[in-house]
Order: sequence, then structure tokens, then C-alpha cells
Amino acid sequence: MGMETQLPPLTPGTLYLVATPIGNLEDMTLRGLRTLRECDVIAAEDTRRTGQLLKHFGISKPMISYFQFNEAKRSEEILQRLARGEKVALVTDAGTPGISDPGERVVQAARSGGFRVEAVPGPCALVAALTASGLPTDEFHFIGFLPHKSGQRRKQLEAVKDFAGTLVLYESPYRIEKLLNELNEIFGERQVVLARELTKKFEEFLTGTPVQLLEVLKKRALKGEFVVLIGQNVEIGAGK
Repeated sequence: MGMETQLPPLTPGTLYLVATPIGNLEDMTLRGLRTLRECDVIAAEDTRRTGQLLKHFGISKPMISYFQFNEAKRSEEILQRLARGEKVALVTDAGTPGISDPGERVVQAARSGGFRVEAVPGPCALVAALTASGLPTDEFHFIGFLPHKSGQRRKQLEAVKDFAGTLVLYESPYRIEKLLNELNEIFGERQVVLARELTKKFEEFLTGTPVQLLEVLKKRALKGEFVVLIGQNVEIGAGK
């Protein structure tokens, strides 16, 4: 307990971006827990989901809901709270706020308003998948989620085809087969890594060409969100 009293208190009028677990509750950081305990209000992408997380750790805090379609309106309310000197913690359903999740607009609004924004780092599917994939990490390009429409997806994949380094994107289990077919047409024999169920009991990394991975999909249904990593060329995985 002695050490806890030496930690600096939260700063009034600050927006704290608190990373939350992407699957394994043990990944919640000590600093993240303290921020959630000491803040005045939690802005959550889904208050039910965050409510379960708070309940697990025995934390009770008022929450406001913000998500993609009300982010502009909620940003104003969050700025008003910051102007009153409130300490606001921002969380998404999982992982680091602002990475393929709402939050970016709130951060921009807070910074434009002259308010302090502080990151409370922690779990991030992008980093977890990239570092354990076996693909080069010295240079990578993160795309996030591709558009749903086929024409737009193809256009975006064609645009990044010749980028240096490892390409990283997120995909749902409902579109993973479609994506592998697209990768086969556009990227051919490049090494692809599918990372799924990250930090959970059935975490799995599958490595191969798009065609090889499509064969795996034929044999079993793969559930869970995917991080898809694409090597720069065939030689990347040759010596591994």
C-alpha cells in the first residue's frame, strides 16, 4: 500500500485513454485499474461490456456511452466535462482506444480544445499479433478493417500491394474466406499469417500462402476476430 500513496493523483481536466483486455482479463494493467478507480466518469463504447469488466475488478463508476454514430455529439459532452475539471477515462470494448475503434474523434476534439490527453497503454491486437507472427516487425503498415464492398476492398488492397514491410489488417470470421481469395488473386504466393483468439485459451497462429490457408478453412470453421499479416514477398518466410 505504501507505494500506491506515492503515485501521482489523476490530473483534473484530462482525458485518459485506457487500454482494456482483448480477451485475457489478466492483461488489465495496474495503472489502467487505478485510472478507472480514480476517474470521475468512464466514456465507454458499450456500457454493458465495460460494466462487466468493472464488475470483475470491483469498480463502480458512472458511465456514458459513445460509439461510432454518436461520437460527434458525445465529444461535446466530454469536452464540457473536461472544462469542469473532470477526469474522464475513455475505453473501447477491447484493446487500445482509437486503433480501429471509436475514440480518434474524441481525442482530436480534446486536443483542439486545449485539454490534456494521456495514454494508459496496454493490450492491442495489432502489436500482439505482429510481434508473435514471425514476420518482420522493423517496418509495417496497418490498414485496420477493409471496406465491406468488393470493389473498394480490391482497390485498397491493390493500393498497398507494393508497400515495404509487413501489412497488417483486421478481419471478421464472416469475411476471412473472402479475404483469402482476394489475397490469392492480388498477392499470390506471399506468406500470410492468421492470428485469432489472441490472449485467449484457443489462441492460434496459422501460417501459409492464401491457398494453403483456404485449405485449412475447408477442414474446420475458424471463429473469433482475426489479425491478418501479409509478408512482403515469398522469400520472407523461406528460411524460417
